[in-house]
Amino acid sequence: MIFDFKSFHLRSIHADSEQERKLINVELKNLYDSLTPDEKQIFNLELQKFLMTEVGRLGSDYEAIKNQQVSAK
Repeated sequence: MIFDFKSFHLRSIHADSEQERKLINVELKNLYDSLTPDEKQIFNLELQKFLMTEVGRLGSDYEAIKNQQVSAK
């Protein structure tokens, strides 16, 4: 992976304020704006892959928690 989306994601999760989160988003937008068209294409593909992986992981975590709650009843 060329772009480290996980670091942006973790920084945003652990931001102390909405303002800090907005600054992180601006930093990511500025990075995107500085890319060449070919780099933007790679960026977009890698971002989609990262998001699908994270959403899939969250879905798995949700199902595991839901199943624990059902079996505890």
